[in-house]
Amino acid sequence: MAAPTTSKKWVLALDQGTTSSRALVFDPQGRVVAQAQREFTQHFPQPGWVEHDAREIWDTQYATLLEALRGANISAGDIAAVGISNQRETTVLWDRATGEPVAPAIVWQDRRTTAACEALRAAGHEPDITARTGLLLDPYFSATKLAWLLDHVPGARARAERGELAFGTIDSWLIYKLTRHRRHVTDATNASRTLLFNLRTGGWDDALLARFNVPRACLPDIVDSCLSRADAIEIELDGAKLPLAGIAGDQQAALFGQGCFAPGMVKNTYGTGCFALMHTGNRPQVSAHRLLTTVALRRGDCQFALEGGVFMGGATVQWLRDGLGIIERSADVEALARSVPDTGDVYLVPAFAGLGAPQWDAAARGTLVGLTRGSTRAHIARAAVESIAFQTADLIDTMRQDAGSEFRELRVDGGAARNDLLMQFQADLLGVPVLRPSNTETTAFGAAALAGLGVGLWQTQDELSALWSLERRFEPRMPRDEAEQRMARWHQAVERSRGWAKSS
Repeated sequence: MAAPTTSKKWVLALDQGTTSSRALVFDPQGRVVAQAQREFTQHFPQPGWVEHDAREIWDTQYATLLEALRGANISAGDIAAVGISNQRETTVLWDRATGEPVAPAIVWQDRRTTAACEALRAAGHEPDITARTGLLLDPYFSATKLAWLLDHVPGARARAERGELAFGTIDSWLIYKLTRHRRHVTDATNASRTLLFNLRTGGWDDALLARFNVPRACLPDIVDSCLSRADAIEIELDGAKLPLAGIAGDQQAALFGQGCFAPGMVKNTYGTGCFALMHTGNRPQVSAHRLLTTVALRRGDCQFALEGGVFMGGATVQWLRDGLGIIERSADVEALARSVPDTGDVYLVPAFAGLGAPQWDAAARGTLVGLTRGSTRAHIARAAVESIAFQTADLIDTMRQDAGSEFRELRVDGGAARNDLLMQFQADLLGVPVLRPSNTETTAFGAAALAGLGVGLWQTQDELSALWSLERRFEPRMPRDEAEQRMARWHQAVERSRGWAKSS
């Protein structure tokens, strides 16, 4: 490893997720030295609505970073650089002067703008929007959420047009607070998730701003995902001034943290949702199968990825715990699922917030089919675990078709990647090895790696690749004809879930 250009050797990663805020301290070998985590409240004011209190997000995030520093027995002044990874698309609107949100944050899972998206689609606007953004017209993304806030918070639109209000995804919100209201920025990966960013020009698109009726005055400046020491954002932590040098949406951070630097490499993160990304190089590749084209990284020039998202991954297990009460802890699901040899032909389609890629059906709803008097909570638990793998297999198969080539392996991370039953079933469905790294904190490490690379703690991506190590390799065991039969049965169950909300 080349000599670092900084004498400080620790990197602090802020990993702000959908259900919790986390902070991790990494050493130069990419090892976690200390970490802290705090959950925050999920608000469901109406069916299909999901909200967060942005102030609670900030409070929990700041508390965890202080706790992580104490756990590492270091001070903020010992930190070489700070990186941020964040839940994407979640939309915050706040007062620039006070730094206070003017309304609850609308979470990426929220479906309240389904009708607005359908109206734009019916008017024929989706092809142009997709050509500009690489995205589809779906409530998932930020633009219609922001427009909803501007239209429903009294006086918000006029104030936004005057520049009094600031819009941001969670990265922007945290940076605004960390800089004591001095900087209103986002990086290109997060900007590319708003439906307002043009992939080819690399900036906000006036035609899209007009289409969604969003004033430019409320938008953040767009910066690189990996910032040099000269360009880094100065933040204040516990009395010390530090360079914030890495910013990326959580899934792009995980792609980088997994060492997927070359076209054709694929990772899947098993978090609240599941997100598969395939690196596609320095040109945006348009999907023929309704996958998303997104910015993978901007460091001077943009690199791109194809992406498919599953809305309910680990959240499906949380539903078993909190909604049905059939497990006490999320970690209990594997043992319960293993207590039966199979699902007994029970299939769970966890379309609680609609279906993401490749179906993109906002009106789909959760469906449990195949129940008999012999079905037990163990069968339901196994069906829930398998549903995560089925949804991911759909994504990966679609990516294969778009790329026009096979891939050799799937790199995995996220909390549910620790479930051996799930990982083995995933390898069986895909027919390729599933690789679980020794460090499954790849989202946080991706943010740390971007920051450390920016300030010279690591000087090349090859150095970062050398830090990746394998913990376990899951080889396919299931015969291909059986895997194909299971997928076909899954698709039957999916069809029964589709369009349900439209018929109510």
